[in-house]
Amino acid sequence: MTATSAAPAQTHCPYCALQCGMALTPAGEPLAAPDGRAPLPVTVAPRDFPTNAGGLCQKGWTSASVLTVPDRITTPLLRGPDGELAPASWEAALDVVAAGVRRVQAAHGPDGVAVFGGGGLTNEKAYALGKFARTVLRTSRIDYNGRFCMSSAAAAGNRAFGADRGLPFPLTDLGGAQAVLLLGSNPAETMPPFVQHLAGAREAGGLVVVDPRRSATARLTDDDQGIHLQPVPGTDMVVLLALTHVVVAEGLVDRAFVDERTTGHDAVVRAVSAWWPERAETVCGVPAPTLRRVARLLAAASPARGGRGAYVLTGRGVEQSAQGTATVTAAIDLALLLGLVGRPGSGYGCLTGQGNGQGGREHGQKSDQLPGYRKIDDPAARAHVAAVWGVEESTIPGPGLPAVALLDALGRPGGPQALFVHGSNVLVSAPNADRVRERLAALDLLVVCDFVPSETAMLADVVLPVTQWAEEEGTMTSLEGRVIRRRQAVDAPGEARSELWILAELARRLGSDVAFPTEPAVVFDELARASRGGVADYSGLSHARLDADEDAGGAGLYWPCPAPGPDGAEHPGTPRMFLDGFPTPDGRARLVAVDHLGPTDDVRADAPTYLVTGRVLQHYQSGAQTRRVAELDRLVPEPYVEIHPYLGLRVGVGDGERARVRSVRGEVEAVARWTDAVRPEVVFMPFHWGGTGSVNRVTSDAVDPVSAMPEFKVCAVVVEPATPPRPVTGSRPDPQEVPA
Repeated sequence: MTATSAAPAQTHCPYCALQCGMALTPAGEPLAAPDGRAPLPVTVAPRDFPTNAGGLCQKGWTSASVLTVPDRITTPLLRGPDGELAPASWEAALDVVAAGVRRVQAAHGPDGVAVFGGGGLTNEKAYALGKFARTVLRTSRIDYNGRFCMSSAAAAGNRAFGADRGLPFPLTDLGGAQAVLLLGSNPAETMPPFVQHLAGAREAGGLVVVDPRRSATARLTDDDQGIHLQPVPGTDMVVLLALTHVVVAEGLVDRAFVDERTTGHDAVVRAVSAWWPERAETVCGVPAPTLRRVARLLAAASPARGGRGAYVLTGRGVEQSAQGTATVTAAIDLALLLGLVGRPGSGYGCLTGQGNGQGGREHGQKSDQLPGYRKIDDPAARAHVAAVWGVEESTIPGPGLPAVALLDALGRPGGPQALFVHGSNVLVSAPNADRVRERLAALDLLVVCDFVPSETAMLADVVLPVTQWAEEEGTMTSLEGRVIRRRQAVDAPGEARSELWILAELARRLGSDVAFPTEPAVVFDELARASRGGVADYSGLSHARLDADEDAGGAGLYWPCPAPGPDGAEHPGTPRMFLDGFPTPDGRARLVAVDHLGPTDDVRADAPTYLVTGRVLQHYQSGAQTRRVAELDRLVPEPYVEIHPYLGLRVGVGDGERARVRSVRGEVEAVARWTDAVRPEVVFMPFHWGGTGSVNRVTSDAVDPVSAMPEFKVCAVVVEPATPPRPVTGSRPDPQEVPA
């Protein structure tokens, strides 16, 4: 691996959607890495970028180590007659893939082949993958792992506002807020540089964190810097409905805003009338006086009451639910009734998780979307994109299957018999993972593009080595809709190739005459044309413009950013959306009445404990990258189960002993950690591991009826010793310290 330039590459972190700015300086002489591992080809330094302001988390600081992991895939791999993966030439590997696609589609039609994408792909690769699926394969069977991440918030945002952008305002705006209500997110561990933007709310005592765990983010409310609400898992919507009830009942609604800029007020008022705080307390466990206090705190911070501003933010903890869209809708309703949305210094937003979770869903990886966030069943959208692609509109397939349904259909009669996987480790990241393994094993052909041998890649018939992060050019779109440049700092090792090259080669072998450029800047220009006039309009952007913006001291441009008008003036981008109206037919936001149903897999006599899942500071997503970084793996080398001492005593699992967690779908084992950070009826497990500690072997694949988001975050389990019981050690906790 050699440096392409001695100058630092101004780029961004390879992990979460915060997309922290960093500079990569190629090493003239490769730097010795810790513990005698391969030399590091670059040094990493933070940049003073708006999202991270010169900071990085542990993952960012150690990101260069991923470039030199010992088991990096550097040559194509083919599974031979002996059942083992062995190195092969690109010519041989691509020929096997092309022959397999032709064979499957001859027997099963275009939808016999499916594609599963990822929220870490650059905009260019995500766009090319969607185009490849629909023009070369002509399959409708495409979706991506963002279905597990952003789909409920996207569905709710589109329904309420007519558009879905994670944060429709710059992240730095949060710093001036008097109050921030944060539900279902733990940014102190998932994106630590984010925390600095909460400083204003904390100083005002206005940070409100809703989490069934006393997480690192919940602890930010200590010392009168805010309030931690610790509801029963799966009842976040009840908290929101009760807060909205108080806002309505106590006359705290911003009536001028509601009358001028929204519809649906009366239906929402009727719906929340049933959720007075005392009733809500019996369901969610949060004391009624605390619910009233939080509602008044948010109202006092709202512009209508002379406050400095308030924000309502949601994350995966409330979105990954069978009522995720409804829960986000309840959060939006609260923000709209308080008059927060479409005003500088206030608003609603969701915290995107994956590095390009925003851009990845805008340009064609989702089963029902075309580039520019266009609906695939919209005739005008189809005609526009078909013209850009140079195909007949009638050849573009219609909507496909969302992720859970797509994975469940694999290998079944009438379902896909071949699958391409790009930028995803579905065997670890999908719910009900044992069933996913069964479905992958039933395929005639599994092709995985990856740069490390993930659990999914190790099941493949063909593994194609691809470039990563510092080895490629492209663009990403941050959690705030900011389009930024990813720049190459080093050459890729061995025979690794960009997906852009791979897709172009496969298109040629499969006899397609559709053009697939391989230069990222050229692909982006085509993406921009395809997005023109769409909700996510990138048509005024290009690599050259983004580079010039940064050279002039800028930090990326926000979509929508339309192409220049008749006067030729460049559009400045849209840092703050909805200031002048909403992209709905009448320009108004929709208030939508919703109600609480509870988890699909709720606790009961034979499964009396709630399981909730989440992340830890040191690892990312399925852990395929971070588990290979020695510094991170040493800090958290294995999965664990957080368990309240009361529960540990009751079920016979001591602190430090191995616990078994069982659901109707499967079971996992991990070391128990006693802590009072969880409620006594709750256990918590992180989801970054495969094998016997892969918590998604237990989680529910029930889905939200609107978004098709699976219900990762809460299910009913049995907790028991993983070995024959023995006397439990540890002191009994003080009842005064046990959370309600």
